[in-house]
Formats: sequence, C-alpha cells, structure tokens
Amino acid sequence: MELFNLTGKNAMITGGTHGLGMAMADALAQAGAQLIITGTTPSKMEDALAYYHAKGYQAKGYLFDVTNETDAAKYVELITKEVGGIHILVNNAGIIKRVPAISMQVLEFRQVIDVDLVGPFIMSQLVAKQMIECKEGKIINICSMMSELGRNTVSAYAAAKGGLKMLTRNLATEWAKYNIQVNGIGPGYFATSQTAPIRVDGHPFNDFIISRTPAARWGNPEDLAGATIFLASKASDFVNGQIIYVDGGILATIGKPNNEE
Repeated sequence: MELFNLTGKNAMITGGTHGLGMAMADALAQAGAQLIITGTTPSKMEDALAYYHAKGYQAKGYLFDVTNETDAAKYVELITKEVGGIHILVNNAGIIKRVPAISMQVLEFRQVIDVDLVGPFIMSQLVAKQMIECKEGKIINICSMMSELGRNTVSAYAAAKGGLKMLTRNLATEWAKYNIQVNGIGPGYFATSQTAPIRVDGHPFNDFIISRTPAARWGNPEDLAGATIFLASKASDFVNGQIIYVDGGILATIGKPNNEE
C-alpha cells in the first residue's frame, strides 16, 4: 500500500549492524528505503553491509560514536552530501550494564545515560535541522519496557529509557509544527544472539519470560517490522509523541498465578 511505501526515503539506523537494529533496518529496506547504517565496530559494519547488499538493498555504513557531538555533526554533514537528506532516523544504538545500584560506579551510570539518552538527543537535534528545512521527517526512538517498569540491576538503563520516553514526547511537542513526527518503540524480550544463553528450556529467566508474557513466547526480531514501517511512513503522519510497546502483552497484564494455565 502507498501509505507504507518508503521508496525514495533515506533511513538512518544507529547501531544497525546487528540485533534488533538490523531487523528494523531490514524492514525499512523491504519497504523501499535506502539504508544509512551507523556503528562503532569495523568488523560488525563489514558483516552488516555484506548482509544488506546480498539482499539487494541500497546501504551505506559510517563508523562514529553517537555520543561525540563533533564527530556526529561531521558525519551527518558527510552523509547529507553523499546520500542526501535524512528522512527517517531510528535512534537504536544503546548499551546496558547489569550492576546493582548500591555498587554501580558513577562513571558506569553516566556512560549508560550518555549512550542511551544523550546520544539520541544529539542525533535527533542534528537530523531535525534538515528535517525542519524540508518540512517533513520521522524520528523513532528505541525505548524499552524499562521506560515504564523497574527491574533489579538496571537502574541506569531504566533511568535512560524513562528519560528517552519523555524526550520523545518533548521533541514531538516542539517539532510537530514542522511536520516532524517523533515516536518510540518499546521492545519486549526478544530472541537475539545476546539472549540465546538464557532462552534455554528450564533456565529460570526463560521460564519467567514465557510465563510473564501473554503471548507465551519471546519476540522474534521480525516482530518489530510492522511498528517500524508504520512509524516511518505516511501511515503515521498524525501520530506524534507515542510509544508503541511491542512486548507480547507484558505491560497489559499484572501476570498470572503460578498454578494458572
């Protein structure tokens, strides 16, 4: 459908070299977008671009740290010259440190906030300047269920993702008049290479997630495709400041007793 057609659009995905970032980039390319992939690891970038090109996608990669505003500004300018204006920005790059709050170093806390919250602000501000000139743009911030809930050992991550939810709403408020939509996606628990060790049958955390999720399964990376394409396309032109949680229903329920089927 034309509402979801992204042909002629340039989509930048930060951290699009692996995991959920790659899954969302894949979805955008399937809808017709040209991909601009950012990352910090040369080997991952090489592998990612090989994957995208093998599928016939138009994709270019750039290595820089989204928390370094000088480098980010330089590369956004370079990308604009080499590829053209950025129509879609997916702020996906992020890190997590699982450390109890009582023993977490302030430096570690600041690092998570810097990557997961300050980075999206830097990239959004840079890209929005050209979106404002063009009077159109889509910014998608990758939030989390930790934008709503707390959990042991992830205080910095939850603080950053909670902040990203509110940054999403504030940027939407400021930039809506320029026909820029700023929304977020909050993934639930997904089957990726990072979660493979804890998705083994009988593992306590695997059993917890399966029992806690009404859909009774982990998400597959392709489950993010619909929300990503929707928020990147004309179909969401009057949707602004919203967070779509793709979590199999976890946030919709208080859970179920242990003896309930």
